[in-house]
Amino acid sequence: QVQLVESGGGSVQTGGSLRLSCAVSGDRRSRRCIGWFRQFAGKEREGVASIYSGSSSTRYADSVKGRFTITQDDDETTVYLEIRSLKPEDTAMYYCAVQDCSGPNCFCGAWDLYTHWGQGTQVTVSS
Repeated sequence: QVQLVESGGGSVQTGGSLRLSCAVSGDRRSRRCIGWFRQFAGKEREGVASIYSGSSSTRYADSVKGRFTITQDDDETTVYLEIRSLKPEDTAMYYCAVQDCSGPNCFCGAWDLYTHWGQGTQVTVSS
């Protein structure tokens, strides 16, 4: 069973940057999708970025392209989400998640296929 622990959230001012971390442990399979999601207060979670660990191929939601960057470390134990030029509307709980897939069965942009979640890290942006 995979475990995910997010960290790196906090309170920042408009225009600042944050790097969120997602520590992955447990099921250490390679070639799978790891995604970052966010949930605004009172709204459903939405996918913002994903990475395929086998190739580091990335996908982004249109709403965050150009400001969000997802990366992973060399041993695939930590996935990062760098957020630049933060805006108040980025205020949300951010979660990482894993899609239970392997290799050709992975569809990293299919946000509804992610099944294992961390507890989230809060990002608050003040104007």
